[in-house]
This record gives sequence, C-alpha cells and structure tokens, in this order.
Amino acid sequence: MSELRIAYLINQYPKVSHSFIRREILALERQGLAIQRFALRGWEGDLVDAEDFVERERTRYILQRGVVGLLRSVLELKLTSPVRYIKALALAFRMSWRADRSLPYHLIYLAEACRLALWLKRDGITHLHVHFGTNSAEVAMLASELSGIPYSLMIHGSEEFDKPEFIGLPEKLRRATFVAAITSFCRSQLYRSLPYAQWGKVHIVHCGLEPAFYDNVDMRLPARPRLICVGRLCEQKGQQLLIEAAAILARKGMAFELVLAGDGEMRKDIEAQIAQCNLQSRIRITGWISSDQVKQEILHARAMVMASFAEGLPVVLMEAMSLQRPVLSTWIAGVPELVIDGENGWLYPPGSVEELALAMERCLTTSNADLLRMGQSARLRVLERHDIEHEAGKLHVLFQQASQHQRQLAGAAQW
Repeated sequence: MSELRIAYLINQYPKVSHSFIRREILALERQGLAIQRFALRGWEGDLVDAEDFVERERTRYILQRGVVGLLRSVLELKLTSPVRYIKALALAFRMSWRADRSLPYHLIYLAEACRLALWLKRDGITHLHVHFGTNSAEVAMLASELSGIPYSLMIHGSEEFDKPEFIGLPEKLRRATFVAAITSFCRSQLYRSLPYAQWGKVHIVHCGLEPAFYDNVDMRLPARPRLICVGRLCEQKGQQLLIEAAAILARKGMAFELVLAGDGEMRKDIEAQIAQCNLQSRIRITGWISSDQVKQEILHARAMVMASFAEGLPVVLMEAMSLQRPVLSTWIAGVPELVIDGENGWLYPPGSVEELALAMERCLTTSNADLLRMGQSARLRVLERHDIEHEAGKLHVLFQQASQHQRQLAGAAQW
C-alpha cells in the first residue's frame, strides 16, 4: 500500500447518478491507494446497485448523528486548535459575502468541516479530494483550514459555472492544491475563475469506464426502432423538448419507441405532457433502475438521445458509445469533444425542437450497416479517451505530486 492516505468527500454518496465516482475510487484502490469515503448525507434512501450497498457500508456520514455530533466537534476544535478555528470562522464569514446562501448556511458548513477535520486527523489522512465545487467543496476548504491537510477538487459543471461568484468558486480553486476538470471545456471555464499564474494547477481527468461494463456483451442492433434517453427527469435535461420532437415524428407517421430511463422531480409534468400528446404507446418511463438495467435498456435501443440544456459530459453518453451505440446530443459543454457529428452520432443546437426531431428522424431512417459503422466508431473513440485505469492513474500521479509538494513546504518551514 502507498504511504498516501486519500479521503474522498462527496455531498451525497453513494447515489444512482454517481457510479462514476465509485468506479474512480475502486480503480485507485486497485492501484494501491488507501481511500476513505466521507459524505455529508446518503445513509438512507433507495439504492439499486449491489455495489452501492457495499459502498454505503464503507462510507462515514458527517450529518448522520445530527446537530449534537456537529456541536461536539466544534467545541473540541475550539478548545484544541483555537487559532485554526478562528481562521476557519473568518473564512466562513468571508464565503457568505455575495453568496447565494446566507451566513447561517456557512456556519453549518463550518460545523460539518469541524467534524470532518477531526476524522481526517485521527485517520492519518494526507490529502482530501472532493467531487463537485458546490457546498461539499466549501466544507473541504474549511476542513483544510482547520486541519492543515491539503485538498483538491474535481469539477464537472455545469452548476459551478452558472454562478461561480455566488458559490465562492474562485476562492475554492485558489486554495486547492490542484483541480481536475473532466473536459477541456470545463478547464476553460475554470480558467475564468483563476488568475493566469494558477492555470497550471488545472488538469484534465476524464470520467472513466470499466471493461466489465462493455466487454463480453452482445451488441447487435435491435430490430425495433427504439431510442433511449437516460437521465434525471429535471429541467436541465430537456426531456420536454424530446417529447415535443417525438410528437413531430408521430404526426409524420414514423414508427418509433422512446424510453426515458430515470426519475426525478418533473416526472408528473412529463407524464402529463406524454398524455397530452397522446404518446403513451410510444414513450415509456422506467423510474430509477440499476446500472445493469440501464445497460440492457441501451442495448435494446438503436441509439442514445439527449436534449440537455446544461451538462458537463454525461457518463451515460460514454456508456452508450462503449456499447456501440451512436448518440444524439445537443452541442453543449464537453459533448463535442467526444461526439463527432456524422461520424459517431448527431449533434444539434440546444433548445431547437426542429433540429432535434430531424436528428431523430435521420437516426431512425439510417440503415443498420451505417448505424453499425457509427457505433463501432463511437466505441473506439470512447475507449481511447475514457479508460478508468488510465484516468485514475492521472489522479494517482497528481496525488503523489501534491504530497511531494506538501513535504517540500513542510521542510522549508522547518528551516
């Protein structure tokens, strides 16, 4: 085992939509790193993957013991590390200025950070790594101030880019040892929140796929003209435009099926729209399903389709491409870095029902031979760019470099 002891912090873990984090952690452990899992919440709720049940048992939850547990941690750090506590308190106040959340929220983050900082010290953690740049990143930053343990960030977008100043993203980035961006587009947006002198700390680390997901699979195209959209039923995913596009195809008399794999806060609205458009026989909503069920749904479709308005780079696009399925997607964020229009899928402008319907029609009328060619191209491209062992290896090197830098700083301080 490596001398490095890494802790991961996630707002909610495990989670149906966070399987890519689980894959990353397990790949790092295969490479010899010791990884501790911490999350703010997630000890309750529905899970569907057997691997997630295992991960839940391996994760410690900061909020699980409620307010009493947090207050005990605050009191302990006030008494044992008063200077660090005062500095962290001042930082929490500073983070509340111009923030989208008021001061009480930031004091709660400080209390959560106190508990996390104590755990990190007691476990001998040498580095803290955080997925996403929202509230969990602030907890990590405050915990670092309290403990002296450095932290790094993995930024996905697009939520961080909607309001960087109001979530204090520049401060979080500035204090981080390094920052991993999942795409080149993501990296470019992070540059906007950092001075040029710190651009070198931002590195591209893609989300990865495991061979177990895409190897030894029957990838033959189904006979049925079925498309699948995988994702949370929410505003930014644009499923309502997808239904409008499906209605256009139905009026043209085209044969097709559409599967919406997922669930979410807009399910009732989407079901009502499906009924209003009289598409109940053509569109099916699965609800939350496991990774294996998602894979089977993809294999039973001719292509993956998405109408998102905001994304980072959807892991489900990678998964579909690894299963030799071309993808249809809006040309947003990091998607065009992976999907090449006309070669392994179709791209169209976000918000355009007409262009979305045209792309769906083109896909449904494309011959099996051409779809197979596009699917093979999609698989080659995604496997070249999103191998989990290779991407985890990049993180491993960054952790080692961060540890070496920390030792150098400690040595310089002694002199």
